[in-house]
Amino acid sequence: MPCTISIVIPVYNSADQLRSCLEHLRDSTFTDFETIVVNDGSTDASAAVAQEFGATVIATGRRSGPAYARNLGASKATGDILFFIDADVCVYPHTVARVHANFRQDPELSAVIGSYDDLPESQDFLSLYRNLMHCYVHHQSRRDACTFWSGCGAMRKSVFQEYSGFDESYDRPAIEDIELGYRMRRDGRKMMLDTGILVKHLKRWSFFNLVKTDIMDRGIPWTELILRDRFLPNDLNLQLSQRVSVALVFLLLGVAAAAAWYAGTSFILMLLTVLFLVLAQFEVETTWQTQPKALIATTVLIASIIGLAYYNNSKLIIPPILLAYALLFLRHRYSFTSLRRKQITGMMCGVYLVFVILFVAISLPHHPLVFCFYLLLSIVILLNSQFYVFLAGRTGRLLALAAIPFHLLFHFYNGLSFLIGGAKHLFRRMSSPAEKAAEKRVPVSPER
Repeated sequence: MPCTISIVIPVYNSADQLRSCLEHLRDSTFTDFETIVVNDGSTDASAAVAQEFGATVIATGRRSGPAYARNLGASKATGDILFFIDADVCVYPHTVARVHANFRQDPELSAVIGSYDDLPESQDFLSLYRNLMHCYVHHQSRRDACTFWSGCGAMRKSVFQEYSGFDESYDRPAIEDIELGYRMRRDGRKMMLDTGILVKHLKRWSFFNLVKTDIMDRGIPWTELILRDRFLPNDLNLQLSQRVSVALVFLLLGVAAAAAWYAGTSFILMLLTVLFLVLAQFEVETTWQTQPKALIATTVLIASIIGLAYYNNSKLIIPPILLAYALLFLRHRYSFTSLRRKQITGMMCGVYLVFVILFVAISLPHHPLVFCFYLLLSIVILLNSQFYVFLAGRTGRLLALAAIPFHLLFHFYNGLSFLIGGAKHLFRRMSSPAEKAAEKRVPVSPER
């Protein structure tokens, strides 16, 4: 029997997360929907879990990527609205109802996207940082969406069919949803961001998976898409403040290299010490079982700091640095159940960390290039201060402090991705005259 909404969920070896996803869908206040789970070559119990919850299960036959899987699921859907969610997200009871209300209230609406909530499932540092950054970006973006998002996004089935769905040349999770949104925006289709459509993200991030995803699956292909369509919106991760941050981080790296050359190992010691102290909240979470590479990196960092301190005759900075790490380690390992005690210990550790950072900054090299480094770093932090305040309000000041190096790294490899993506786009144009001619026929759309 036809229904109003068809919920399409691609899954690959995510049985446990899919179970949580389907459990939350079952508790929805809106019930006129069907659930279609597309098993994209899973070798675990994902298909069995979907059948257990009464979902329609479709198999791709082999690992084909979420673009193909979503298209296959959409082709079997009976609903007028296609609601795409990932297998590692959980809806709220009102989520599906809110999707339906958006389309009911606005006949001109072609698509609507939602947002991650500010209470991620995984509470480790990296997962909190990454999932909250995604939430923050969506809540700071325009209501008139510039593209589409398939992690939590709905579209009229008639519109989806008109555009032949997602581009299946993306054979792994990438920007197939953004690319579809760009095609729709080019034709003036109405898309909206409704931050009231909330889902909880269950994904647990590792450092290398985070960097690889941002560069290979997001940054480089998105750059190629921007250059193909000649559309760089002042929205989402592409806001002007983010572009300026990227430029400043590259300038910061140049100044740091010059300072290391002229000020010598004392500047390198200062840099490593401040980095270690700022990352302390992340470092105390590392274990051999969960993040062996991070633990090795922390050990190497500590050894480098101690070696450079002896080499520069700056042994006085070693005790306060090790004490700062020990305090955070004890706080993490013997966390208090009382919120009040946790806040007090967090504040004490934070004050001590700031004190040690200032001590290191003052006691080590005094050089104009070092001053320029501090100045540029302060400007980048101030430019992104709203995000750090957002993090601090939801996770505490220590995590917000530890997020700064990761956010600087994020800006760096975003710039790197743009350079690589630009080079790939230029090479493709030079080697394919037909593609160059086709690109010239793409209309240049004004920024929304």
